[in-house]
Amino acid sequence: MKLSDAQRLDWLRLIRSEGVGPRTFRGLVNRFGGAGAALDALPDLARRRGRPIKVVGKREAEREIAAASRLGVRFVAMGEADYPTPLQATDDAPPLLAVRGEAAVLGRAAVAIVGSRNASAAGLTFAERLAHGLGAEGLAIVSGLARGIDARVHAASLASGTVAVLAGGHDRIYPPEHQDLAARILDHGGALLAEMPLGWEPRGRDFPRRNRIISGLCLGTIVVEAARRSGSLITARFALEQGREVFAVPGSPLDPRAEGTNDLIRQGATLCADPEHVLAVLRPLLAEGPPPEGAQDGERPEPPALYWDETDFFAPAAAPEPAGFAEAAEPPRPAPDAPRPADDRARLLALLGPAPVQADALARQAGLPARTVQGLLLELELDGLVAVHGGGTVSRL
Repeated sequence: MKLSDAQRLDWLRLIRSEGVGPRTFRGLVNRFGGAGAALDALPDLARRRGRPIKVVGKREAEREIAAASRLGVRFVAMGEADYPTPLQATDDAPPLLAVRGEAAVLGRAAVAIVGSRNASAAGLTFAERLAHGLGAEGLAIVSGLARGIDARVHAASLASGTVAVLAGGHDRIYPPEHQDLAARILDHGGALLAEMPLGWEPRGRDFPRRNRIISGLCLGTIVVEAARRSGSLITARFALEQGREVFAVPGSPLDPRAEGTNDLIRQGATLCADPEHVLAVLRPLLAEGPPPEGAQDGERPEPPALYWDETDFFAPAAAPEPAGFAEAAEPPRPAPDAPRPADDRARLLALLGPAPVQADALARQAGLPARTVQGLLLELELDGLVAVHGGGTVSRL
């Protein structure tokens, strides 16, 4: 299937109209036989329900398409050749994806790697190892362009192929300091995806929306580090709902950043301590091809229900958000949630956890000279804040 320019305009107008989310879009198109006919019917449907809605006009949609084109963004519709097949198999896939970059990477089998924004040096190092190892096997790496683990796996998979899913519009990269990383992804043949319109500043509820696209693009999702109220666990739950594999990297029970991943393992996620642990599970799936639409693994536990406020007018009233949901979502444009400490000592302490890490890896993750790190570690050891172990490893006390 390939939409004409007129059809693509109608699709954009319909999905941008007030209260129309992905599921409502599908229902309207199926009911009226097309987006154009659904647009004609919307005002009457709204009047009968006693609530007028705003239908996006042609000029407004044409302006968005023109602005997107100037940025090198194109709109890919569900059912078209460039629309990622695994995502299309999910129940709430975006009818239109705003895509910037190479379409080829979207046609490859992919795995998501997500984790803490306030990641430890050990977590960042292992995330890099995963991205390198899985990328070398031909898998595209998908993540959310957030601070911490997301940024590290994007950077580590530039050469092998990476996809970043945005929470806002293409002209509203979040966090703003990752604009250079987004440009590098494009320069290396990767892709940026967005569901939201140009000019859209990401809000807290937009990050869970983004997360279901991250998991939907992939055969499996790997969580490297996650506290118990982490947004990464939302991605894992979406993966379960979509019938995808979930992997979790174990961590020290003394590190709060590992509580969520350790819980996932206890609940049945596949333990991941090496890229081969992921490949052993995914190879049979790669041989089978993409999952059929609506596919679910009957042996999986029923995941908890997830909701976000789409203000979807024609859908049932949204259920209230479960406790902890809002805290798990990444806030829009706040003061940085995991600021880089200006003090080198504080920076090292933030990267250290109970699990020992190599001092040279710590220096690399901190962006400090090895000699500086060695001197600071000596001070921290004398202050009783870190322990130095054999083999050149160090941990936080």
